[in-house]
Amino acid sequence: MEPQMDEKIDIELTEMRKSVEKHGSTAEGYSDTTLMRFLIARSMDEDKAAKMFVQWRKWRTAMVPNGSIPESEVPDELEARKIYLQGLSHGKYPVMIVLTRNHFPAKDQIQFKKFVVYLLDKTIASGFKGREIGNEKLIGILDLQNISYKNVDARALITGFQFLQAYYPERLYKCYLLHMPWFFVSVWRLVSRFLEKATLEKIVIVSNDNEERAFIREVGEDVLPEEYGGKAKLVAIQDFQLTPPSEDGPASSL
Repeated sequence: MEPQMDEKIDIELTEMRKSVEKHGSTAEGYSDTTLMRFLIARSMDEDKAAKMFVQWRKWRTAMVPNGSIPESEVPDELEARKIYLQGLSHGKYPVMIVLTRNHFPAKDQIQFKKFVVYLLDKTIASGFKGREIGNEKLIGILDLQNISYKNVDARALITGFQFLQAYYPERLYKCYLLHMPWFFVSVWRLVSRFLEKATLEKIVIVSNDNEERAFIREVGEDVLPEEYGGKAKLVAIQDFQLTPPSEDGPASSL
């Protein structure tokens, strides 16, 4: 990066920190790399980024008061075994797979929202290389194979993507949609209305052999399960063991 660009970014980060304080909060203890995600998400507008950061801190305090969601708070969602965590892609992004045929609309929406936080937090944490840097991203794979109308849940998809947009800015590297049935097209059209342009640009609907080969290359055979042209086995998210963070690293901010 050119020195002038570095200086410009330093100024923007400083202004954002000041703006956070004006909004009655503080960015103390948060790295520039973490704050940059909020700046990028708000097109480098310091005040809008500061507002987003403050809202995120309030949400995080209310939603995750203990710093993480314990599995004991999301038993119904875990029992369905619908989320799988596969390790790191070629580009070193953690790979999460959603088997939508194992999903049914939640009766307990509070538990479902906690589950979204649990799965996003754990997926991102699986990408830490010893300690969190702050710019870690994830790859999501939404497998729509063999779904029926009972599995269709536009509300859940909208919730998941809105959490990503509002509370996990710049955490999504790419999202692949596989095996989309014809009847799901109208559902996806509805969900898409709730997605920001930047999010939509990261979503790839795999619909032919060339796109499937590109998908396998991008993710990597070593982490992709055999069902998707890889060599790995599916690993349920609750069975995936995280590497403990290094002792000298900061606590995860997520």
